[in-house]
Amino acid sequence: MPPKSEKPKAEKAEKKADKPSEAKAKESKGKDTKAKTAKKAALKGASSTIKRKTRTSVSFHRPKTLRLSRTPKYPRTSIPHAPRMDQYRTISSPLNTESAMKKIEEHNTLVFIVDIRANKRQIRDAVKKLYDVQAAKINTLIRPDGKKKAYVRLTSDYDALDVANKIGFI
Repeated sequence: MPPKSEKPKAEKAEKKADKPSEAKAKESKGKDTKAKTAKKAALKGASSTIKRKTRTSVSFHRPKTLRLSRTPKYPRTSIPHAPRMDQYRTISSPLNTESAMKKIEEHNTLVFIVDIRANKRQIRDAVKKLYDVQAAKINTLIRPDGKKKAYVRLTSDYDALDVANKIGFI
């Protein structure tokens, strides 16, 4: 009888050994199905499920993309240029015609010939730097000969006749 009792023990040992192998088989089946689904997804491609957007306009507008600012390796100019419109270039000369003298005496206004490209702000700054006077108002016109004329009205603190004497054209 002892051999019979050994058989069941051997079977039990085999059954115990089978359980881990079955677990491994189930795991490998799970991994196998995962691999197959991953393969299917790779073959199918991810973009095939995306629906095409309907176009509402006939014209195509290029999408706004990243535009980086320039970072040059070296400066393109060696030194910055001198100011193009300084006070000496802005005001060419004072005008001392009869009508200009009348403006000086009656309206506290100086009359200058100025650069054609000078604007009123530049004229105001140039008068302040050159003659140390404050301008209240500036009117400009372009004469028929192509030169620009500026009427610079001074504030009540300054007298145009004194400034004209200081400049030296009276």
